[in-house]
Amino acid sequence: MVERQPSSRSCFVCGRENDVGLKMVWENHPEEGEIRSRVTVSEQFNGYPGVVHGGILAAMLDETAGRAVLLEGDPDQLMVTAKLEVVYRRPTPTDTPLLVVGRLLGRTENRAEAKAEIRLPDGTVSARGSVLLARPPREILAGWEAERQYFKVD
Repeated sequence: MVERQPSSRSCFVCGRENDVGLKMVWENHPEEGEIRSRVTVSEQFNGYPGVVHGGILAAMLDETAGRAVLLEGDPDQLMVTAKLEVVYRRPTPTDTPLLVVGRLLGRTENRAEAKAEIRLPDGTVSARGSVLLARPPREILAGWEAERQYFKVD
């Protein structure tokens, strides 16, 4: 069964109320062991005309790999990125439907490894990311408590 992941209000990548954000939404696909998001990045996020800025792609890969820990549906499993490595394979066009896929590679109580990739409509991978995640510091978790009520599926 496909289930949507919750999103926050203000996150640049997933924030439902962020007027300048990407508003990405992910679905859990436990049978394949992955999460997926479909997104079209507008021209306002270009690095060169017609090409998505590499920093935007990195943010998409970072968030998607990080959300792979939510495949089982527990928002308390959220972690923060300790390391992100991105490989840009080819230009990613703006105003084009993209599929972003994340997969959890392994985890312990305090760390996890995940990967993500951005696929063009023909299935070609335009960028890949590998992420090392860590349990957030207490001050991050404390700040999250007030926002937790808004982390939901719309």
